[in-house]
Amino acid sequence: MSNKISPDDIRARFSSAMSAMYRDEVPAYGTLMELVARINDETLAEQPQLKARLDATDTLERISEERHGAIRLGTAEELAMMRRIFAVMGMYPVGYYDLSEAGVPVHSTAFRPVGEAALKRNPFRVFTSLLRLDLIADEALRTEAAAILAHRQIFTDGAIALAEKAEADDGLQEQDAARFVSEVLETFRWHDKANVELSMYHRLHDAHRLIADVVSFKGPHINHLTPRTLDIDKVQAKMPDYGIAPKAVVEGPPTRKCPILLRQTSFKALEERVSFKDGQGGWQTGTHTARFGEIEQRGVALTPKGRALYDTLLNDTRKIVRPAADGSNADAYEAALLDVFQAFPDDWAAIRAEGLGYFSYYLTDKASKDLPASLDAEQLIADGYIGFDPIVYEDFLPVSAAGIFQSNLGDGAQQDFVASPNQQRFETDLGAKVLNEFDHYAGIEQASLDACLAAFSRQTAAE
Repeated sequence: MSNKISPDDIRARFSSAMSAMYRDEVPAYGTLMELVARINDETLAEQPQLKARLDATDTLERISEERHGAIRLGTAEELAMMRRIFAVMGMYPVGYYDLSEAGVPVHSTAFRPVGEAALKRNPFRVFTSLLRLDLIADEALRTEAAAILAHRQIFTDGAIALAEKAEADDGLQEQDAARFVSEVLETFRWHDKANVELSMYHRLHDAHRLIADVVSFKGPHINHLTPRTLDIDKVQAKMPDYGIAPKAVVEGPPTRKCPILLRQTSFKALEERVSFKDGQGGWQTGTHTARFGEIEQRGVALTPKGRALYDTLLNDTRKIVRPAADGSNADAYEAALLDVFQAFPDDWAAIRAEGLGYFSYYLTDKASKDLPASLDAEQLIADGYIGFDPIVYEDFLPVSAAGIFQSNLGDGAQQDFVASPNQQRFETDLGAKVLNEFDHYAGIEQASLDACLAAFSRQTAAE
């Protein structure tokens, strides 16, 4: 008899271990967690209807456990092995993100659980970026950076062996699962000794701060962990009271009654002491800025039509006011964002009716008491037999991710790269296709509606 530990349980253990490690490494993250917990408790107390909706959809408990992290990898081999590592935890690549369009030389995916039960068990996600060395203009630097990355091994031998064992045996038993979590955690740990000399670090840094962060170190230290809040504006306002300096503006859509997609903010990255090789077998002291804390508030997943409207409105806003990294025009940007986004409906029924968002359907109390005259889905909804809840957006936004990256890589570090999406190359490096998020949400929505209609059909046949 097999006593395999489920991928969901391994993921939950890893998420908890990662959070504990990051709290030790970055004490401000612990402070942030306390603030978010307080704001979430206050929000639930002030909005009993929100608490009731979260209870009804079995998502209330997951809010306090929810985290996402972010890492940046340097080579195709690292990305492919990371995919195999995350698969042991029931995490799969969803979506393709080209951040070069927003001035960051990476492209990315999000490893996360995809099934409803898996998300409810533990919705841990890791936004995983691969450095685009091809976007570095300096050919000599590009070659040197590639050579440095080729000589590092970011995974322990134990992590690789256990991933291979999980693949061969279709899972891990208790002792191996515990060791797997411990071994993989080492990949994400902070190292205060760099792989390069200070002069090389500065050359990489001048090309782009993120390039220096990826190439200069032994591994892809976790650069942030993100709890989920129910009121990001309150968190943003309260951070200074907790001794935390927030970034200038909240990334994503404006404040709304009906939240859409994803809103994110963060505290400024830490300037940390790092030892660099001195070329003579010793070390010299320098500093590096990479790790920070982030907070997110999630709303409804948008359809392609809704996403196109969102992207248009965001672009229109930035044509009026482009947010400055130093926050000098933050009020003007937020005012413009609110004004422009009035074009996006702020009512769940309207968002659904206009085909802008994805919803999960369920039978109401009326359905158990009364047989409907029609089995037309829209009529059943209009007559109150079928209700709907917004499907939470589980993914990310490239412009928002880039905005967080840029603000934490240095206020004066804005650099431009030619937008260069290459999903085919990314998937080749990954060794797998990424899941299309729109198809995934549409499938969840359709399955919920089909289940409701099937229940009515059975009820009608029984009469």
